[in-house]
Amino acid sequence: MSENPEHIAEHVRDTCIQAARKGYEDAAMAGLCGEGALEAALSAIEKLDPASLVPETTASDNTTRRDSEQE
Repeated sequence: MSENPEHIAEHVRDTCIQAARKGYEDAAMAGLCGEGALEAALSAIEKLDPASLVPETTASDNTTRRDSEQE
C-alpha cells in the first residue's frame, strides 16, 4: 500500500523543519550569532538521511517492489 504524494511531501517538510529548528536552537545555545545559527540549521537539513525522509510504509513498499523486480 503506497501513501499519497501529498502525505509524503508533508512528512518530508515536517522532518526538515524539525531538523532546522533543532540545529538553530543548538547553535544559538552554543553562542553562535543569528547568521551562524542559520548556517547550522541548514547544515542539519543537509545531514538528514534521505531514507529517513520517506515514511515507513512507502519505504517498505519500494523495497518489496525492487526485490520482486530482481527475481
